Amino acid sequence: MATVELRFSALPEHVRTARLVAAAVARRAGVDEAVLDEVRLAVGEACSRAVGLHEIHGITAPVRVVLVEDEKQFSIEVGDEVPGPGGAAAGGADAEGVGENDAEGEDEMGLAVISGLVDDVEVTSGETGGRIRMSWPAHPAPVLP
Repeated sequence: MATVELRFSALPEHVRTARLVAAAVARRAGVDEAVLDEVRLAVGEACSRAVGLHEIHGITAPVRVVLVEDEKQFSIEVGDEVPGPGGAAAGGADAEGVGENDAEGEDEMGLAVISGLVDDVEVTSGETGGRIRMSWPAHPAPVLP
């Protein structure tokens, strides 16, 4: 099992790099070529969501992307540092008011896009932040002697 971890500053211009890295690792893991565009789009949505959440909540920690090549599966986990239910940011009053409602709508739209692109997706949120885990079938090339 091979793992690649990428951390980047929560800036929109770094999302493209995360997409490119994800596509390259997915290709190496044996993800079908026809699915690589879906991988790129899903990672782009998940990373854009994490960047947006960091910006809204004033979090300076990096966004974390973990790419795991398994024998029959390729998975990607995109993590943010925004506390979810039970965390400091949950249910608290926000000075932005209407802006937060707009952000929540964009967040839901991004999750809907990801769910439409990826059959195996799991979204979790806790006190230490949120995670979107996505996976695709992989068929790695045989290792030649």
